[in-house]
Amino acid sequence: MAMITPNQFKKGVKIEIDGEPYSVVDYIHIKVGRGGANVRTRVKNLISGRVIERTYISDEKIKQPDFEQKQMQYLYRDEDNCYFMDSVTFEPFDVSVDVVGDAKDFMAENTVATIHFFNKAPIGITLPNFVELAVAETDPGLKGDTVTGATKPASLCTGGVVSVPLFINIGDVIKVDTRDGAYIERVKRAD
Repeated sequence: MAMITPNQFKKGVKIEIDGEPYSVVDYIHIKVGRGGANVRTRVKNLISGRVIERTYISDEKIKQPDFEQKQMQYLYRDEDNCYFMDSVTFEPFDVSVDVVGDAKDFMAENTVATIHFFNKAPIGITLPNFVELAVAETDPGLKGDTVTGATKPASLCTGGVVSVPLFINIGDVIKVDTRDGAYIERVKRAD
């Protein structure tokens, strides 16, 4: 079991609080009068996403979680699970749709994702910031309607729905920001 002191904190360092993994979001060292230094931190729960504040004595020992990240290639999904292949060992691995969450709406086959494990169990997934996906269904595009800024919903080949400009048609490939599900641009194809 690895231990760390608050003096070793950096943004992104993983610690364990009450049996759950947290990541240090922000920290500040505070020296008070005659006493020892304290470290005031903001930490994010890696399972629930909740951010809390904690203050530690500078020489306090804090447990580091059994936390691991693996690059895996997305293969397919069914109602209950998403199936991945370990990029190093080529072993198949399934992750519950509940753990994958909204990321499933932006995962096309062969997308490489980072899966986060706590105590050998998957707790979350991170996709690349941008993915290129084909539009499966949307209202017909209007020629010349590029300046108005109006949008319409478009269903993607992965099942996700994003708001796109009026000139986007079925079959167009678009770039989507996976962090917030926003349309970025239409991808130009080399024909």
